[in-house]
Amino acid sequence: TNKHIHTHTPTTSTTTTTTTTTTNKTVLHYSGMKFSTRVRGVPTTVAVYTMLSLSRSTAFVARRIAFQGSSTRAVSTTSPLCAAKEGQAEVVLVGCGAPNRGMGWYHAVQMLEKKCPSASLDYVVEPWFMGAGGDSDAGKEFQEWADDAEQKHGVKFAVSLDDLPPPQAPRLALISGRTADNPRLLTESIAKGATCVYLEKPGAPTVTELQQMQKEAEDANVEVLMGYNKNVCKYVRKTREFAAKHPGSHVTFVSNNAYENTPESLGECFERNAEGMLKNMAIHELALLVSFYDVSVENIAEVTADKEFSSMQTLPGPSGKDYTDFDKIKFTIKTKNGNEVSVQADRCGGTDSFATVTDKDGSEVFRYYMPDEEDRAMVQELQTKYPTAMPYFFTQDPDYITVKERVAHHTVTGEEAEGVATIGVAVETLRVAEFLTPKLQEQLK
Repeated sequence: TNKHIHTHTPTTSTTTTTTTTTTNKTVLHYSGMKFSTRVRGVPTTVAVYTMLSLSRSTAFVARRIAFQGSSTRAVSTTSPLCAAKEGQAEVVLVGCGAPNRGMGWYHAVQMLEKKCPSASLDYVVEPWFMGAGGDSDAGKEFQEWADDAEQKHGVKFAVSLDDLPPPQAPRLALISGRTADNPRLLTESIAKGATCVYLEKPGAPTVTELQQMQKEAEDANVEVLMGYNKNVCKYVRKTREFAAKHPGSHVTFVSNNAYENTPESLGECFERNAEGMLKNMAIHELALLVSFYDVSVENIAEVTADKEFSSMQTLPGPSGKDYTDFDKIKFTIKTKNGNEVSVQADRCGGTDSFATVTDKDGSEVFRYYMPDEEDRAMVQELQTKYPTAMPYFFTQDPDYITVKERVAHHTVTGEEAEGVATIGVAVETLRVAEFLTPKLQEQLK
């Protein structure tokens, strides 16, 4: 009754380029380089453009025209360009996903709205919706959005990284595709001139694959930084600062999603995130533990599931295949060097994430929400602007911006991307996820 709880709620140069047009090939000549687009049977008329205009436009004509017979359309070579300016990274978004649902799409929206000054979104590579998935309802929605982005911002869209011309500025590949595709996409991004890679969590399906990716990037002198946005979150910083001033206190990081608590909704979630909750939703919290609490596979003394809170289900996904995963989980880790920290994740817990600090008696003395009161007006604004988008996009909006801007600035200047997790942190985080999952499953049987 005497405890006080602190609660916070929440100019491009114009180099002339000449072209030679034949029946089956248009060859572009500039600055001692050439590349070609093959448009068999399609008369191609190319006028005189700036060097950058050609390099950002023509490489996409062939593949877009070839696919026109399905559901997409040929790209215009005269649209305004979203070309990287001095001090900006030339960003290639690899794996956009569906509008209002894909994390890649939201990354694109933030860059097109100029929220990341060091990032110029010049290319989007979307294999599914520009390919076999183009005729689906989601594919048609994607194409409408792509038309708008191309016409208003000059973004160029492609099916494959192979379509990209050489970089005209420091190239940052932002890989936000399916986790299973990431190893191949990293290889292709490096081959197409990326000097830095922003890799969405967890990076790869397995520790072995992620370690191979780490070595490949190191051998190519390409830095890989991770999209673990909670490492730079305000609520994490505030919680750690409070706990540091209160020895013996205990921190719990809480993550919530807003899926409907139905077999259909959770089954779709389990199938779409088949790597499992600890490698997906809760991977951000595990990255915090690795980054700030000395958690590693070798340093874990014990892990204990909160059986009263936690739940594990086996549910059919849209394909009819069964998937077993946690729909909610809470556990506490004790390390061999004396640290103790807890994680709680709930697929159906709502939109807010937060962290708590409890004292030696287990009484809560501090809680900080994401978003806090300062950010709630911004969240409401975004919900009004994008009413059908995933709610968690908005609560983490400032942190997505922070990580992208720091990585893009690093790509251009080489300056440290402060607070951003490296692929080394990601490898250990994934090791922890693989280590914990069977242990927690066993405790909940």
